[in-house]
Amino acid sequence: MKIFSDAARRLRLRKIKRRNRSLGGDIGLTLILLIFGMFSLFPLIYTVVNAFKPLSEVFIFPPRLKVDNPTLNNFKDLGGILEGFDIPFSRYIFNTAAITGFGTVGTVLFGSMAAFPLAKYKFPGSSVMGHIIVYALMFNGAVTAIPNYIIMSRLGMVDTYWAVILPAVGSTLGVYLLKNFMVQIPDSMLEAAKIDGAGEFQTYYKIVMPLCKPAWITLIILSFQQMWGTTGGIFIYSEELKPVSYVLAQLVSGGIARTGVSSAVALIMLVIPVAAFIISQSNVMETMATSGLKE
Repeated sequence: MKIFSDAARRLRLRKIKRRNRSLGGDIGLTLILLIFGMFSLFPLIYTVVNAFKPLSEVFIFPPRLKVDNPTLNNFKDLGGILEGFDIPFSRYIFNTAAITGFGTVGTVLFGSMAAFPLAKYKFPGSSVMGHIIVYALMFNGAVTAIPNYIIMSRLGMVDTYWAVILPAVGSTLGVYLLKNFMVQIPDSMLEAAKIDGAGEFQTYYKIVMPLCKPAWITLIILSFQQMWGTTGGIFIYSEELKPVSYVLAQLVSGGIARTGVSSAVALIMLVIPVAAFIISQSNVMETMATSGLKE
């Protein structure tokens, strides 16, 4: 009887909400969302259009979202510049793939393994550690750059992939997202797994991680975007270890004559992260909606 009464109460509340929201309110809300959506899409559309504009149309003011004479010369010029490099462009792609792959996998793996005990076990200092994780999110990357460099230098990892990967793996964002998602998993489900003979790692791998799929997919996207755009910063000096973003950033700094090439570079750097976000958009939205419910 309690189930039916709860269902009836939810139905009444839903009817009240529908009754309070008029057709004009729905239309107004839709128009507001469309306006904000157009403002959000403008930079994306402008970047795509600019990549196919000749140099004479790039400098037209105010900016236009159309191309009178579309061309591929920007991409051809980019290819010509890359062919003049001493190091093959494929090497830069390999560097980016290695940094992005290891960094993303490590962030998800270590973030989830740290979040599991914090979410499902009570031990001395667990509450303090949870607050420290939240506070650590407030620190900008520029604040931690010097401490990270000192640590990597003493470990002898400067001018290696690991100097970029390890600081990213140590980020607390993954722990925060996954912890808040794991807290919502019923403890009875984990207890049932233990009764069936599952160990801690089996419970984590076969039960907790599948249930947290939206959270770790979101973390993969966020980590991928961060690692994809890294230039190596103050950690990588060897030209053979530089990622793609570093090379493309150098091309962009070539002055006005390379404005068209810069537009092509911006499109190339944008395509893969945006495509990855679109593919996993539903999981990202679900995680963002629930990540702050409990702390």
